[in-house]
Amino acid sequence: VQLQASGGGWVQPGGALILSCTASGITLEDYAVGWFRQAPGKEREGVSCVGRSDSVTYSASSVKGRFAISRDNAKNTVYLQMNSLKPEDTAVYSCAAKLTAVSGSILLEPDRYDYWGQGTQVTVSS
Repeated sequence: VQLQASGGGWVQPGGALILSCTASGITLEDYAVGWFRQAPGKEREGVSCVGRSDSVTYSASSVKGRFAISRDNAKNTVYLQMNSLKPEDTAVYSCAAKLTAVSGSILLEPDRYDYWGQGTQVTVSS
């Protein structure tokens, strides 16, 4: 099983990026998927998550209204659309998957996940 996170980069404050999490070895539609981030010197933080089969999405309060998680099942990919980016959004972003019927804010807890992708760096600065 592999999760490939991509789409990071440098963007000015107020800008937007789309991150992709593409899976191989599993059918991502059957899994809950979460996006997480970790800034230097800080703990890993849950950002957004989606229950399996696109049932329920949830985002942390720090990104609610700015970030959105979505699926493209045909591409076995989950996206994180990030708008109105702020310097405090700077971090390494990773995706994770878990075979579970659980949905909601509990999926923002990183310890619940089975599979992790490598991170992609997002830098927001002027």
